[in-house]
Amino acid sequence: QMQLHESGGGSVQAGGSLRLTCSVSGTVGDTYCMGWFRQVPGKEREHVARWHNVAGVMFYADTVKGRFTIAQNSTKTNVYLQMNNLKPEDTAMYYCATRDYFCIGSRETDFNYWGQGTQVTVSS
Repeated sequence: QMQLHESGGGSVQAGGSLRLTCSVSGTVGDTYCMGWFRQVPGKEREHVARWHNVAGVMFYADTVKGRFTIAQNSTKTNVYLQMNNLKPEDTAMYYCATRDYFCIGSRETDFNYWGQGTQVTVSS
């Protein structure tokens, strides 16, 4: 079973940057799909980016395109969500999630494993 742990959240001013880390451990297959989601209390969880460890980046939501970037470290144990030019509307709890083998969609139910989340707060 895959274990995920997010870190790197915090508070920044609008226009600032943060890098979130999703540490992947446990039973990690040769191929998997990772999604980044965010959620504001009282709202549905929003899918912001999707990445496959072999195929590469597959999707960025329009709300973050051009500002957020996914990358992986050389040992392939961490996946990063680099967030630049942050806006107050980016304030949310951010989650990484994975599923084995390949990406099938952007719904929460398309992912099997979830981290506990890390809070991002952007002030104006």
